[in-house]
Amino acid sequence: MTIVQLEYLLAVVNFGSFSLAAERCFVTQPSLSMQIKNLEEELGVMLLDRSKKPVMPTQAGEVVVSRAREVIKTYNSVYEDVAVLKGTVSGVLRLGVIPTIAPYLLPAMVEDFAGRCPDVHLEIKEMITPQIVRAMEHDEIDAAILAGGTCPDGISEENMFDDKFYAYVSPQHRMFDRANVRLEDLDLKEMLLLSEGHCFRDQILDLCPSKGAGHGSYYFESGSLETIMRIVDRTEFMTIIPEMAVPFVPKEHRDQVKPLARGAVSRKIAVAVRRTYVKDTLIKGLKESMLAVSVH
Repeated sequence: MTIVQLEYLLAVVNFGSFSLAAERCFVTQPSLSMQIKNLEEELGVMLLDRSKKPVMPTQAGEVVVSRAREVIKTYNSVYEDVAVLKGTVSGVLRLGVIPTIAPYLLPAMVEDFAGRCPDVHLEIKEMITPQIVRAMEHDEIDAAILAGGTCPDGISEENMFDDKFYAYVSPQHRMFDRANVRLEDLDLKEMLLLSEGHCFRDQILDLCPSKGAGHGSYYFESGSLETIMRIVDRTEFMTIIPEMAVPFVPKEHRDQVKPLARGAVSRKIAVAVRRTYVKDTLIKGLKESMLAVSVH
């Protein structure tokens, strides 16, 4: 039994396919299949049910997969422990970031992180929260930056800072001339939202007293907050944006940004990892970079 065989087994279970697993492991499918077959022969049991789509672990396979995850995490922790003794931080950090954080925090954070941890290879994927949870459960990413309070049991969150909410109002909107916007005046019929699956959408819905109201003459959802803001510019609608997006609003549109009258309305920006995660020094560097570039 080898570490490579266990990694290949986990890859097949994570992706449900020998071909996808081979692609992600940068090996040929026959080579990956042979390694898993050798492992099965050594243990004397079938580990994978190849008749199912996606490929599923057998009962024996579930036991081995559970142990394999523990073994590989321990194996990887050896490199981190040695790096700490040597006074260096190195390795690979696979990071998921939600779309309402990525364009605003990442540019400066990545630059800062590269300066703090020059020997760390950072791999970043922009993903909505349900995708992040699934990827973390399948060991496809190591950590995530997201809105706090959105992860299930088994994933640990640490809140880093608060990110206030602001109204972004069209010049044609009835509340454009106001200095601020009251929560009780928010109306879904006048609101453009992110598409389903975005936790920021759910947070906005929780703010609106008219949750059950229908939409007005125009209805639009998008996976991009920037797209929604540009449509607000040219229509009579409004949306809600996070504080971290405010510095990126063009100067000619800054008068469309309105604070919410209840200043405590905000989200927590958190770093999430699985509770069995071991790359503590890499996560420490990530947190330091987040705080260093945050305007909060």
